[in-house]
Amino acid sequence: MVKNYETVFILTPVLTEEQMKDAVKKFSNYITEHGGEIIHEDLWGLKRMAYPIQKKVNGFYTHFEFKSPSDLIAKLEVEFKRDERILRFLTVSLDKHALDYNERKRNGLIGKKKEERLAAEALSTAPVVDETEEIN
Repeated sequence: MVKNYETVFILTPVLTEEQMKDAVKKFSNYITEHGGEIIHEDLWGLKRMAYPIQKKVNGFYTHFEFKSPSDLIAKLEVEFKRDERILRFLTVSLDKHALDYNERKRNGLIGKKKEERLAAEALSTAPVVDETEEIN
């Protein structure tokens, strides 16, 4: 049965930018090769953690939203545990309300100032105009 999930994982801060992107690509490919589909990938970058993990106070945060068979999650978490670059990870199943929230957030309707949100709503509801037509 295919379900919707999202996972956040923290990579060690001692990695270079290229090594960090390789690690993210590894897990993205792992999901797609095992029957999953990445809906949205978001690199949050180097952030300060709330508490030290393995004597590190910073980490590269990455967020995936994806669809996959439910048996893939256990395999994915084993891969997270085997990789020394991963400090922490969390995977959760999404319900219909979380899916709606994530969709609205991706479209810019959540998490922005009121003026920016209204502009995004206006763009999403504006009629599409073909600029190649001549106006008489």
